[in-house]
Amino acid sequence: MAPAAPTAFPPAWTGRQVSAAEELDARLEETDLVRLAFCDPHGLVRSKTLSRHAFGQALRQGMTFSPGPFTMDSGHAPAICDLSELGLADAAAGNILVMPDPLSFRWIPGSSPRTALCLGDEVFADGAPYPLSARALLRRVCAQYADRGLVPLVGVEIEWYLTRLLGGSPGNEGNGFGTQGPAPAVEAVNSGYQFNLDSCYESVAPVTDALALQLLELGLPLRTMEHESGPGQIETTLAPLHALDAADAVLVLRNHAKRLCARRGFHASFMSLPRLEGFDPSGWHIHQSVLEESTGRSVFASEDRADVLSEAGRSYADGLLARARETCLLSVPTINGYRRFGPDFPLAPAITDQSFGGRGALLRTVGTGDAVRVEHRMAEPCANPYLAIASQLAAGLEGMSEPGRGGRGGPEQLPGDLAESLAAFRAGRAAELLGKPLAECLIRLKESELARYRAWQELPCPSGNPYPGGVTVWEQQEYFAVF
Repeated sequence: MAPAAPTAFPPAWTGRQVSAAEELDARLEETDLVRLAFCDPHGLVRSKTLSRHAFGQALRQGMTFSPGPFTMDSGHAPAICDLSELGLADAAAGNILVMPDPLSFRWIPGSSPRTALCLGDEVFADGAPYPLSARALLRRVCAQYADRGLVPLVGVEIEWYLTRLLGGSPGNEGNGFGTQGPAPAVEAVNSGYQFNLDSCYESVAPVTDALALQLLELGLPLRTMEHESGPGQIETTLAPLHALDAADAVLVLRNHAKRLCARRGFHASFMSLPRLEGFDPSGWHIHQSVLEESTGRSVFASEDRADVLSEAGRSYADGLLARARETCLLSVPTINGYRRFGPDFPLAPAITDQSFGGRGALLRTVGTGDAVRVEHRMAEPCANPYLAIASQLAAGLEGMSEPGRGGRGGPEQLPGDLAESLAAFRAGRAAELLGKPLAECLIRLKESELARYRAWQELPCPSGNPYPGGVTVWEQQEYFAVF
């Protein structure tokens, strides 16, 4: 018999969270298992599968997790020996707690046994936020908006690739911590290079239609599933959500797309540019607007013209432009993501510019009236959603706080590769936003990733590279499966 759970919920919870937890308590018998999950620094889902009794206890006490995911780079190579190196207290190097957020609880469609997913917040034993938590960072930024009576909204437009698995080895040959084995063997599902052609969508519909229905069951505000230009390239769009809910939705979308596709013999990858012949890069466009909490009106809407930004909206955009270089690492965190910025792909941004219609700019103004918004076009699809959204919202809020200052100096070139982006991140004000421990953690992880890539480049390898953007075997092995 399971031990009785304590009765008190965490004191830091809101009334909505307590009400949701009480409802979960009453319905736990409907669930067999719960995957309690959090987002690691790379934007990947880490989870434990709990019995319903264990989950009932975790709602009050949290669940212990190893801090290992915070110490490993994108290839799971150990990059940090001791978390105390980041300026954390010795106690922070032990296990962390993940406290379920009952507002994020959702049943996984079609699962047997009956399984639910619940996202959680990384905390210390006393309930204080864990300094390396990306979700906690976004919460802090959203709180800054709330303090000003504002609500940040985010709409999602994310591209990814659907390919067909060919079977064979699972990729374990030569695999280890930091030495990835072969990437999954796949083939394209169609020839691509059309745009929204209905007959082309038919080749992906058996998978994407099923995914669409399940995303709706998961509570995501799905708008569209579209066939983009590349072979099997899909664009998925979600209606605007509060910024924290939007980041949660991106995490759930990516995770569930990979789950459903794998179960049907396909592979979903949010790697920006796979090493597959004829493929086009994928991006993630983050649509942003800000509402007055008291009235629900958009502060970006101009009283003079419906198709332009207000002064507050222009200042917000100035802030995004001013901080674009130094925060690029948080939206484009992989070596592969910078392939998009090359001259072969004109629809990806190259400089910190703004447009009122053109799709090659970093920022684009979209919509009219209260629906007017800023579309930020820099991010790659696999970016940590909490870090990407938090850094952009913080830059926009800074621009609104200091109108007229953020946009001075003219357009700058965006970083051309991960090394340049990391240098800009280190030279900027990242620690002010992220806090020193999280900023240093990300620096260590990216330095490790770069060092392994450079070591691979020194090895003898075949000359020539016929793949778009010069994507390497190393990148395919590092990113294609995990992202």
